[in-house]
Amino acid sequence: MPSQCAVCKGKGLCGLPSCPITRRFHALKDTRPVSEYMGASPSVFVGSYGYPRVVGGPLMINDSDNPLDWVRQGFSIDDIVSVRSRTIRGGSDLDVKIPDVGKVQEIALSGTPLDIEVAFEKPVSFSIDFDGTVTPVGMSGAMKKLDVIDNAKVSRIVDRCTSDTDLKAGDAARIMFENGTDVYKITNLLTAGLLGVKRRVVPTRWAITATDEMLSSSYKRDIVRMPALPEYQVFSGTLYGNTLCFILIPGNDWRFEMLERWQKHSLWSEDEETVVVDGEKGLTKTKYSPIGGAYYSARLAVLEYLKSIGRCARVICIRDISGEYWAPLGTWVIRESAHNSLAGSPDKTGTLAEALTSASQKLGTSFWIPRLSLLKDIRQQKTLMEF
Repeated sequence: MPSQCAVCKGKGLCGLPSCPITRRFHALKDTRPVSEYMGASPSVFVGSYGYPRVVGGPLMINDSDNPLDWVRQGFSIDDIVSVRSRTIRGGSDLDVKIPDVGKVQEIALSGTPLDIEVAFEKPVSFSIDFDGTVTPVGMSGAMKKLDVIDNAKVSRIVDRCTSDTDLKAGDAARIMFENGTDVYKITNLLTAGLLGVKRRVVPTRWAITATDEMLSSSYKRDIVRMPALPEYQVFSGTLYGNTLCFILIPGNDWRFEMLERWQKHSLWSEDEETVVVDGEKGLTKTKYSPIGGAYYSARLAVLEYLKSIGRCARVICIRDISGEYWAPLGTWVIRESAHNSLAGSPDKTGTLAEALTSASQKLGTSFWIPRLSLLKDIRQQKTLMEF
């Protein structure tokens, strides 16, 4: 059984008034209360509490809030926590049925951060929130006034997909993604209610997983029509204490299984390691993964890879988290860890046994082998390739 902490990741399932693991981060920053803000807003955030009436608004920070920039610039976890500690989340009541949330949508549409002016109902002080899916934010406050000073600079592909109200959200996401719009921008557009036929403001934490799911569903339909991978491939890479190892197994059908291990004394484990496993067979996954958003982010990354090489495969993903990952930064870490892993040269082997040996060497352990249902099924069933 997974520990409650590894599944909850600070969401309060234990019933305590605040998470004892993340509480210590509140002492990391001594920030002066502010009553107004004048500066850049690179994106928007919508909360999930009280849905369908939710609170949302601009994120306010003069630094980049795009994880791709953080990785490219070599930011450490401390650097990222510092940036997000200075970030203010503005809030006002939004009804998800309202098709136009005006200024918030302007910010989400723009390809560059817009300058804004905000007055808060009362001074905003430091109170950092951590979540297993969403990137942490240091401050939040109710807005009594929001003015957008700049004009939005909207890319042609974003303008095309957000203007077409007959275009389904999943189709719009794929068109933008394959034309160079990153998944973080697409998530922001979905959050602001700018995609789909029946448009709604979508809580950010839901939009993150929904974007991964929409793109993955589309890519799965493509790869099952592609020829099988000709050999076993093993990838591995580490980012921010997250090691992701992928084992790609030749096959003409889509199967995916992920094992997540929080090592002893890592963020969501104490004296014993915590292991969570989940998987899927076929094109549809019906239940939300107990692994959380990490499952969907890792799955999309490997589907991107398979699509790029024009091959179909069954996939095993091992996520091994060490104590180096000391702050929960959101599922973008898993996405970029997966990209980091899959960007390297794989070990190519001719047998499953050799692939498992390679993965065990990269991970420094083989504890995961008897825990995976996909491996048991493969060993029990012969495929056409084996005859």
